[in-house]
Amino acid sequence: MMDGVTREAATRAAATRSGADRSYEASPPPKRRRPLRTFLVVTSSVLVGVAVVTLAVGLDQLDQGKPRIEIPEGIPPGPGAPTPPIDINAPGRTAGRLDGWATPLSETLAISPTALEAYGYAAAVMTATRPECGIGWTTLAGIAAVESKHGTHGGSSVGDDGKVSPSIRGIPLDGSPGVAEIPDTDGGAMDGDATHDRAMGPLQFIPETWQRWGVDANGDGVVDPDSIDDAALTAARYLCARGGDLTTAEGWTAALMAYNLSGEYLRDVRDRAAAYSVGVRR
Repeated sequence: MMDGVTREAATRAAATRSGADRSYEASPPPKRRRPLRTFLVVTSSVLVGVAVVTLAVGLDQLDQGKPRIEIPEGIPPGPGAPTPPIDINAPGRTAGRLDGWATPLSETLAISPTALEAYGYAAAVMTATRPECGIGWTTLAGIAAVESKHGTHGGSSVGDDGKVSPSIRGIPLDGSPGVAEIPDTDGGAMDGDATHDRAMGPLQFIPETWQRWGVDANGDGVVDPDSIDDAALTAARYLCARGGDLTTAEGWTAALMAYNLSGEYLRDVRDRAAAYSVGVRR
C-alpha cells in the first residue's frame, strides 16, 4: 500500500491523465493568448484590411515604448520579491504582518493580499525552520494558481482570515477512467465523502496526506485544509521534505513531482512561479 506522499502524487497524476483538472472539477489552465497585435493583423486580412493593419502598427509602436519583462527560463523559478522580516511566532494570524508587502504585489499579480500573505509567511517559516530547503513563496503561488486559482475556483473566495469559502472539494477518487481509486480514509469528516476520498482546499490535499502533514499556521487552534494559511504552510513542509534543497533543479523537480507526478503540471507551476518572480501576472 502506498504511503500518503506517494499516493498524493499518483492520485494527482491520474486525475491529470484523465483530462480532469487534476484533483478537482474545473476547466484546464487557460491557454496562452496570441499578442493582440498579431490577432489584429490576422483579422485585417479577413475584415477591414488597411484600417486594422494601421491600428496594429500603432499598437506595435506603443509596445516599443514599454520595456518588456522577460520571464526567466529554467528550474527552479526565482524567489520573487523578498518578504520583510517578521516574528513568525507572534500570536494570531501572523501572516497578516506581511500586509505592507503583499498589498502592492496583489494589484500587480492579481492575487488577493491574504493569499500572498499566506505564501510569504509559509516561505518565511521554512526559512527560519528549514533554511536548507530554500523554498520561495513564488513556488507556493504557482501551485495554488494551478490547483485552485488562489482559492477562487468555482466562485470561492479567500476571507480576510484566510478561510476559503465555499469549501473547494475535488471529484470522488472512485477509480473511474483515469482517476485513482482511494476508499474513504476519514469517514467523510474532512472531505464530506464517506465512500471515497476527495482532494480538499486551495492546495488540494487528500485527507490521508492532510492528516500526516497538516499544520495550524494562523494560530486558531484548528488544522484546516480550507484555510489558505494552513494549506500553504502544509504544502511548504511537504515540498521541503520531498525535495530537500529546492534551490537546485534536482530538488525542486523532485518536490514538484511528489506533489503531482506529471511533467505538464511541473511546467505549468514553473511558468506561473517564474512569472510571479518578476512581477508578471498569469
